[in-house]
Amino acid sequence: MFESLQERLGATFSKLGGKKTLDENNIKEGLREVRLALLEADVNFKVVKQFVDQVKERALGDEVLKGLEPGQHFIKIVNEELIELLGGEQKDLDLKAKPLKLMMVGLQGSGKTTSSGKIALFLRKQHGRKPYLVPADVYRPAAIDQLNTLARQLDVPVYPSTTDMNPVDICKDAMVKAEELGCDLILFDTAGRLHIDEKLMDELENIKRECNPQEILFVADAMTGQDAVTVAESFNDKLGITGVVLTKMDGDARGGAALSIKTVTGRSVKFVGVGEKLSDLELFHPDRIASRILGMGDMMTLIEKAQSQIDEEEAKAMAEKMAKAEFDFEDFLGHMKKLKKLGSMEGLLKMIPGMGNIMKQLGDNALPEEEMKRTEAIISAMTLKERRQPDLLKNASRKDRIARGSGVKIADVNALIKNFKQMSKVMQSMMGGGGKKKKGMFGLPKLPGLGGGGMPDMSALGGGMPGMPGMPGMPGMPGMPGMEEEGSQRTVSKKTLKERKKKKLNKKKNKKKKKK
Repeated sequence: MFESLQERLGATFSKLGGKKTLDENNIKEGLREVRLALLEADVNFKVVKQFVDQVKERALGDEVLKGLEPGQHFIKIVNEELIELLGGEQKDLDLKAKPLKLMMVGLQGSGKTTSSGKIALFLRKQHGRKPYLVPADVYRPAAIDQLNTLARQLDVPVYPSTTDMNPVDICKDAMVKAEELGCDLILFDTAGRLHIDEKLMDELENIKRECNPQEILFVADAMTGQDAVTVAESFNDKLGITGVVLTKMDGDARGGAALSIKTVTGRSVKFVGVGEKLSDLELFHPDRIASRILGMGDMMTLIEKAQSQIDEEEAKAMAEKMAKAEFDFEDFLGHMKKLKKLGSMEGLLKMIPGMGNIMKQLGDNALPEEEMKRTEAIISAMTLKERRQPDLLKNASRKDRIARGSGVKIADVNALIKNFKQMSKVMQSMMGGGGKKKKGMFGLPKLPGLGGGGMPDMSALGGGMPGMPGMPGMPGMPGMPGMEEEGSQRTVSKKTLKERKKKKLNKKKNKKKKKK
C-alpha cells in the first residue's frame, strides 16, 4: 500500500532538495508532481485539488523555519497537510458505553464478518471487554457459519441465528442474551449486497432504530479505491456512519480510499486490517500513515508490535544473556519465531526510517523471508545440545550432518556460525558486557530507543528487542546471521575488497623479504 505514491513523492522531494530558495515557479513544479502522484494513487480529484491548494497557500505564505532547508520545509508542509487529509488525530471508539454496541455495515465481500472477529479480539485484549457476536446476515448461510467459526476460535459466545429468522428480531433478542451472559460488547454483523439497494438500507435503518448502536462502522475493501469512497458516502447519507474500517491494507492497492474517505464522508478511519489473522488489526493513526507515505518509517507501530508479543521479564533475561555472552542458537531460534509473529520481515523493515530505500537498492538480494527460513532450517537441524553449546560446531562431521539435514551447503552452515559469533560480540558490546564502551549496531553510538544504525532497541521500552538481533535477509550487513551470503557467493562491500587486496599484496611483499 502507498508504495507508488511514496516513490513519486520521494522523487519530487529530491528535486526540491537541491533548491536554495522556494519560489512560485519551483513550488508550482513540485505541486504538479504531487498532484499527479495523488491522482495515480486513485485519490478523489476534488480531494486532490483541495489538498494541492492548501499546500500551495502555505508554501507561498509561510516563512522557512530556521534550521530547515527550503526543500525540507516543503516536506514539512506536505506531511502536516497529509495528516489532516487522513483525519488529523487518531479517533477512538466510544468506550464509555456499556454495553458498547457496534453495527458493522458495508457491501458483500468487504470483510465485515472477519473484521467483527478482529475487533472483538482487539477490544478484549486492549480493554478487557467481553464480546458477544451476532450473525445478522440471514441471506448468506456462509456468513453465519463463518461468524460461528470465529467465535469458537476466540472462545466467545455467539447468538444462535438461523436463515429463517428476521435480522431485526435477531439483533433485538441478542441484546437481551448479551445482558444475561454479562457481555459488555455486542457486534452486529449485518447483511451486505453486491450493490446498494433500498431493501438493504431499510433493514439497516430498522436495526439502527431498534438497537441504537453507539458506533456504526462502515467496512470497505481498500483494494476497491474510489468505489469504496462512493459507497461510504451513500451509507453515511442513509445511516450516519461513525467511522470506517479499511480491510486489505497490506495489499498492493494504491491507497486512494484511505486518503479520500475522511474528506468525502467527514468520518475518520478507525481500524485497518493488515492481514488474514484475527490479530492482524491496527488502529488507524493518520500521523503514522503520513510518515510511511513520505518514506520516514513508522517506529511507534513497530515498537507497539514488539511490546504486544514480547514479555518484559523475558526481554530482561535475554538482555542479561547477551551481556554475559551466553546467548545461544536456542535463544536465537526463539527470538526469530517471535519476530515472525510481528508480521513479515519486509513489512517490519520498512517501518524503520530509511530502510525502505535500502531494500530498494538491494533489489532481489533483499529476501528476508527466504533467508529467515534457511537460517531457521539450519538451526532446527542442530541437536538441542549443539544449539545450547555453539562451540561444539567446530566439528566438521557435525556441520556436514546439519547441512544435509537442512538441505544447504556446508558453506552456508559455516557462514551462519561465523556471523552468529560476530553478532554475539556486537550484542555483548551493545549491552555493555565485557567492560567495553556501549555501542550500537555497526559500531555507531547507542542512542535512546535505537540499537545503533537505525535499528530500534526495544529493550529500553520493555519490548525486548535490543538492536533486533537475527534479522536475516540483508546481504552485506555485518554482524547479523544470514546476512553475508546469498546462495554460495558472499556479498561484500568495495571497501572490504580493497582491504583484502592490500593484505594479499602485503603478504607477498613479506614473503619476498624473508626469501632475500
